[in-house]
Amino acid sequence: MEPSALKVLLVASECAPYAKCGGLGDVVASLPKALRQQGVDARIVMPLYASIAKEKYQLQPEPPVRVLCGNGEVNGCGVWRGQADGDVPIGFVEHDRYFARTGIYDDNGYEFGDNAFRFGLLGMAAMQICRDRDWLPDVVHGHDWPTAVLMPQVHAWRKAGLPSGRTASVLTIHNQSYQGYYHPSAMGYLGLGAEFFTPDGIEAWGKINLLKGGINFADAITTVSPTYAREIMSEPGGQGLAMYLQRRSDDFEGILNGADYDIWNPETDRRIPANYRAESLIGKQTCKRELQAERGLQEDPAVPLFGIVTRLASQKGTGLMREALPWALNEMNMQLVALGSGNADDEEFFRWLARTYPGRVSAEIGYSEDLAHRIQAGADFFLMPSLFEPCGLAQMYALRYGTLPVVHATGGLEDTIEQYNPDEGRGTGFKFYSPTGQAFHDTIGWAVSTWYDRPSHVTQMREQAMRVRFDWETSAQRYLAIYRRVVARQRN
Repeated sequence: MEPSALKVLLVASECAPYAKCGGLGDVVASLPKALRQQGVDARIVMPLYASIAKEKYQLQPEPPVRVLCGNGEVNGCGVWRGQADGDVPIGFVEHDRYFARTGIYDDNGYEFGDNAFRFGLLGMAAMQICRDRDWLPDVVHGHDWPTAVLMPQVHAWRKAGLPSGRTASVLTIHNQSYQGYYHPSAMGYLGLGAEFFTPDGIEAWGKINLLKGGINFADAITTVSPTYAREIMSEPGGQGLAMYLQRRSDDFEGILNGADYDIWNPETDRRIPANYRAESLIGKQTCKRELQAERGLQEDPAVPLFGIVTRLASQKGTGLMREALPWALNEMNMQLVALGSGNADDEEFFRWLARTYPGRVSAEIGYSEDLAHRIQAGADFFLMPSLFEPCGLAQMYALRYGTLPVVHATGGLEDTIEQYNPDEGRGTGFKFYSPTGQAFHDTIGWAVSTWYDRPSHVTQMREQAMRVRFDWETSAQRYLAIYRRVVARQRN
């Protein structure tokens, strides 16, 4: 990397494969790899959770850091160094009190009450690591509420004339429904004075709102798709923060996430039974047969197989699934294989579904990267009825594997799926526009009828879908333009 290269530090609570709850972890892993290919000196800092095996990832110890927070010095901050995919340097902040826990944000659904302190420490430690290594970033790029507090902190350092204040700040919102509400007693620890605890600062309803503070003080704000950007600029999509984004509209834009095709590629994927490409789908037939056999489904290539890989939460449309899936299974000749975990009632619903429709429904509660790949490769259709979806990556993976998505047209799902045109046999999936069980059921039926009545259209759509690319190169170029803009503004 050239000494004059733009220096960008990504600070995040997740990064695949070390720790991942959703798409955030994939983005933090993929974006810096793409940035380095553009000549950017991009690096990552994240927590060292108890679940991260130092030996497995060949992490090396580095000198610890003294972190000065608003209330004094934080003791016991170790640092470990690793190399993420794409030769991206990654640092891990070790602090047993805050990070030596099995969960990232919670314990079996119960949020950790000290998350403001935990992730506040992450940001302060990340910047201290940079100062100690004499590598002060031109841009610090935070992701979602856990690192949004870095934005007002950088602003405070700037006002105080500290070296860290010369760094420009960018905040990416991956999901605005999670905002980080905490007791105002954390303000002192975070090094933020009373002047920040205002309605135009970090305060909301008498509490700290970390995401709100990030929006108000970041030099630039992005979110992960153009449609989601429009949705959260007004209510109810804005979840109470629309007016603050409207005020920052000149500094806010939606940039569609990319997919990592080094990992999600049916032509080279080692996790699936057979590889295949758009020009020859014989391997996909093998993947379907093997998936049916593995999951205890009737081995019948003529029956359409629907796949689900999701976090089981209301945002993901589990209410629509509860209403539509039994109805569809009762009426239609179809199969379903599901993988996911989350809400206990939703987990039990899928267990019930598998018991009620043996040989037609399989449900695996939990998460398996291997099984996720086999579902994408072996299914014919992929279900994503999300009530809202900032971007979504699973539908991008499905397209690459020729597994046609059935989606609610919201956020990134609207931006990435081309609606099926039955007159021409074109399109890459099936979209419904009303978030109801009826609309979801009817769209499943539309996919099933297309499978049986217009099979040539399914083949044509698969070939079209597999040629669609949402690579990180284009998205990285747009982030790079933002970095350059905020750095130029800061230096002027």
